[in-house]
Amino acid sequence: MHVKPLVGTELILGGARSGKSRLAEQLAEQSGLIVKYVATATACDNEMAKRILSHKQQRPSQWMLIEEPYNLANIIREHSNNQTCLLIDCLTLWLNNCLFQPIGNHSWQQAKADFLHAISEAEGHIILVSNEVGQGIVPLGEVSRKFVDESGWLHQAIAKQSARVIFVTAGIPQVLKGPTLSVI
Repeated sequence: MHVKPLVGTELILGGARSGKSRLAEQLAEQSGLIVKYVATATACDNEMAKRILSHKQQRPSQWMLIEEPYNLANIIREHSNNQTCLLIDCLTLWLNNCLFQPIGNHSWQQAKADFLHAISEAEGHIILVSNEVGQGIVPLGEVSRKFVDESGWLHQAIAKQSARVIFVTAGIPQVLKGPTLSVI
């Protein structure tokens, strides 16, 4: 796959195991910029710890790893510049952390507003990866419905200010907004 370098934010959405993270990593690698990988996952159990380790081993060793489950806005402000591609994976894990494992007095709405403001002012290239969870049935439980609602609203807000939005299904990227991807 050959892509033109993109300046600005791009959002890559897809279901579980859709190929969205692999695409994000390819785009980051092809950007020609210094890649800083921002991981939002926390090892809450053994299975997740194994997933995190597997992901670490698959990434290029020259990429800087930043593990930040909560304060993505500060990471963007600190690390975004014209020589850097920030790859943030994954926003739905970040949403889960902020909604259900909050730290301090920060509300989800405050964290979201701060994040959206940070990406609107960021320099360089930011790739955001997130799970699209709103295409199924409406969940039965209140907590699940809140998560799906907040995820959908977050994605809409990010897509509005993104240079490119891509939806990945079965490893096939579909550009919803912005420059197309061209396959060699």
